[in-house]
Amino acid sequence: MSRVHPTLLASFLATLLVSPAVIAAPMQDAMKSADHGSVPRELIGAWTLVRCDNVYPDGHRVELYGPHPEGMWLIDAQGDYMMQIVRAKRMPFAANDKSKGTPDEYRAASMDSNAHFGHVSADGDVMHSQILHASFPNWDGRNSESHYTINGDELTYSVAKPSSGASEGARGEVVWRRVRS
Repeated sequence: MSRVHPTLLASFLATLLVSPAVIAAPMQDAMKSADHGSVPRELIGAWTLVRCDNVYPDGHRVELYGPHPEGMWLIDAQGDYMMQIVRAKRMPFAANDKSKGTPDEYRAASMDSNAHFGHVSADGDVMHSQILHASFPNWDGRNSESHYTINGDELTYSVAKPSSGASEGARGEVVWRRVRS
């Protein structure tokens, strides 16, 4: 079912278990004044990415991270989350040094991944996200709302105005599958 390597999944799940002890204080300090709202039980847990597309009014899709993107979204009982999405096949830097990439390598690394952490809550079918920090710095401190549905083990939400390569009228569609042990 899942394309996530078992060792990688175990690392993510271990991070989820350790995260309250490691990151709770900094996150609590950063979000003390935030009104979190409630976290539905159905959102809590580990999710693996199925797809992350821009969808246009005529129905055609653009796969933002290629045909088989990979990602994890971990949400704890307080609604604190961390998410990472990557293109499945990425090119390594020729110099094997993160500080010595070419402009094209830096661009590809930026476009081929997306990571952020913050807080999520929901009212009915509306999910509220508060991003503390993101790999795309323009999202730092961003609050957003998205309609979502859960059908079995699949969670789907829409982004009204995607910020990655979408022209007028496009919406983002992200689908996640619950990780079952």
